[in-house]
Amino acid sequence: MTDFDTAHGDELRAFVERLCSFDTTGGDEGPAQEWFAERLSEMGFETYEWTTHAEELSEHPSFPDDPADIEHTEASAGGPTLAERPSVAGVLEFGDPDDGPTLVLNGHMDVVPVARESWDTDPFEPTWDGDDLTARGAVDMKSGLASCVFAAKHLHENGEGLNGRLVVESVVGEEEGGIGAAAAALSNPYPFERDAAIVAEPTDLTPVVAVEGTVMKRLHITGRSAHAATRWRGESVLPHFEAIRRAFYELEAERNESVTHPLYDEFPVSWPIVIGTVEAGTWSSSVPATLTAEMRLGVAPGETVDEVEAMYEERLAEVVEGNEWLREHPPTFERFSIQFEAAETDADEPVVGALQSAMGANGLDTTLRGETYGADSRHYVAAGIPTAVFGPGMIEQAHFPNETVQWPDVLTAGTVITEAARTFLD
Repeated sequence: MTDFDTAHGDELRAFVERLCSFDTTGGDEGPAQEWFAERLSEMGFETYEWTTHAEELSEHPSFPDDPADIEHTEASAGGPTLAERPSVAGVLEFGDPDDGPTLVLNGHMDVVPVARESWDTDPFEPTWDGDDLTARGAVDMKSGLASCVFAAKHLHENGEGLNGRLVVESVVGEEEGGIGAAAAALSNPYPFERDAAIVAEPTDLTPVVAVEGTVMKRLHITGRSAHAATRWRGESVLPHFEAIRRAFYELEAERNESVTHPLYDEFPVSWPIVIGTVEAGTWSSSVPATLTAEMRLGVAPGETVDEVEAMYEERLAEVVEGNEWLREHPPTFERFSIQFEAAETDADEPVVGALQSAMGANGLDTTLRGETYGADSRHYVAAGIPTAVFGPGMIEQAHFPNETVQWPDVLTAGTVITEAARTFLD
């Protein structure tokens, strides 16, 4: 049992249970954030709060240019607007805070929606089975967020001789592109600068320093309808879509060979594309004359969203050029939703070294990794704040039914983050 576990294990357990009992889907983080801020204040943190507006986010490259496409759909049905969804943070100061660095410990309060029929338990009634905690958000990422709170608290109680600041952030809308983190990157909510960050996403207690980007694109193809009895009079969109789909996956394979990165060698497909939705036709006995497909294109660290988008647009143009029907009826291929830029932090950044040192002292593998998902770390990296990603839980459990975290991993994460922060502030 570690000093962290002895000092805060029971309190942390109750804190995580309460966090997981809040249903923070659909933009409804408000009650949980209010409770979170109150607890921070009670623990001695100086608290901060910030919100944003769709007009502000429309200036950010990750978000659509039209503010109407950013505002949460719940707002149009009487739900919370972006301005009603606060991100909150607590700050603890050490020694002479201006004579030392500032480290941000970041987590997000929102969780993805729940298909309750797929769960064995109520997703918002935390359930224990030995050391396993099951609840929506147990992995992604309320356990990691709580670990940050108690790591900061523990270090503040045992951090004699240190100078600097620890900031614990609970941001909103990470699953929607990072609303709270993007706002914090666009406009620093604190009266001091931030030197580095650790985002406590579920990494299975491994150090992640690179995250992949994504481009979200919508393809629309037009054919010509006809009665099924005379289908030769029509022009089905399906063969044209298949030609485009095949060309895109050929480009994916080419990129998997030509675009290399040492942190992504372990993945069978390093920069995957997924065509997630396809809607075609209007009637079973009519030739399908319209097709809309939505897809996600992977972006490697070191690439930009614009560069990868241009590659796929060029490949689409080649297919169109070689097809008489598509030349005369060119498809559209447009962005939609949120775009994720890739991000990477250099291995020699002090925050990475501090994290590896703490991990090694606790018997963990310190090999740096990249991941094929996106994270709020990209917003801090874009703002010039070196950021590592480290937390309890496995990504395979995130967004899944019966989402479960192993409690010893949560305690280990708290211990490691405490020691990483100590090393960084020392």
